[in-house]
Amino acid sequence: MAHNDMKQAETSYSGFLNMLKWLSILAAIVTVIAVLLITS
Repeated sequence: MAHNDMKQAETSYSGFLNMLKWLSILAAIVTVIAVLLITS
């Protein structure tokens, strides 16, 4: 049973890291656009 819990935890953690990666990229893009709009 503990093995199944660990597998599920790894899957959840992997999904979390993937989401975090895409949110970081999105935040960087939004920041660049905001800076370009402010400076223009």
